Amino acid sequence: MTQERVVAELGVLIYPGAQLAAVHGLTDLFGVAQRIAAEQGGAQLPRLLVSHWRAESGQAPLRVFASESGTAHRLAALLIPPSIAGFSEGLVSPALMDWLRTQHAGGTVLGGVCVGSILLAESGLLDGRSATTHWTSAKSFAERYPKIRLEADKPIVDDGDLITTAGLMAWSELGLRLVNRLLGPSIATRTAQFLVIEHSDSASECGSNFAPILGHGDGAILKVQHWLQGSGAVDVTLAAMAEQAGLEERTFLRRFRSATGLKPTQYCQHLRVGKAREMLEFTNGTIEHIAWTVGYQDPGAFRATFKKITGLAPSDYRARFGVGPAVSK
Repeated sequence: MTQERVVAELGVLIYPGAQLAAVHGLTDLFGVAQRIAAEQGGAQLPRLLVSHWRAESGQAPLRVFASESGTAHRLAALLIPPSIAGFSEGLVSPALMDWLRTQHAGGTVLGGVCVGSILLAESGLLDGRSATTHWTSAKSFAERYPKIRLEADKPIVDDGDLITTAGLMAWSELGLRLVNRLLGPSIATRTAQFLVIEHSDSASECGSNFAPILGHGDGAILKVQHWLQGSGAVDVTLAAMAEQAGLEERTFLRRFRSATGLKPTQYCQHLRVGKAREMLEFTNGTIEHIAWTVGYQDPGAFRATFKKITGLAPSDYRARFGVGPAVSK
């Protein structure tokens, strides 16, 4: 008996003024990725379903399109495209903000492009987190949202459950990030090649950036995962994680591993290395400073963990994927 493939529903939000080229482009990108996965016989891979959600008149978004018939699934991810017209107060409604927060609380990854990033900021979900936005709105973004760690020099900030991008055309890289997570780096690379669009080489050559499992349905563990993303998993203890979950430590350990597939210590290592990869790609900080920033007091221990997860020493990773000259080995 053939086991039915898991469906990963990817939603695209359509709001007044949303760039329709991005809406349809993302739909096509996911369709191409799905076809390539099918050609490779990826029976163990999830089947991608693309849906459009229209937000208007101050109401919660409604599902107005699906790439295949059937009932709606829990959204694996929701992407908010950019707007050529830019941000306006009229785009924000309590119903939309509540809906975004509800989706996130249920384990949906949220991704924003340009104005989409601003809508995520308006929801409050980015408070205490890192994000990027279009360079033209960086100053006003920083002033309006002082609780967000704005990294306007980065084209994309992948914070696990929240992804923000800076450019109007960055929807393609955001889409490929999700293909990379769900179907693997080789299919993401082939999708980019078919569409003749750029895609970061780091994912295909060093494995995917850490993609936490969020759709497991364990609310207590999901709460801890969101907390770890916000803190960067720096200076956290088993006792603190169990307290966040409201569970006894032994119960927390069992449920955490069951939900995420990793021990809490392994999960934290992956989070820290993911942050370090981003810093090595987009900043010129020393290896020692990066190690300290992501929670390692011993640079030697950081180098060993980084190489174990990525297959490269931090200095080699920067030499291959960094956008600027390395300043320290």
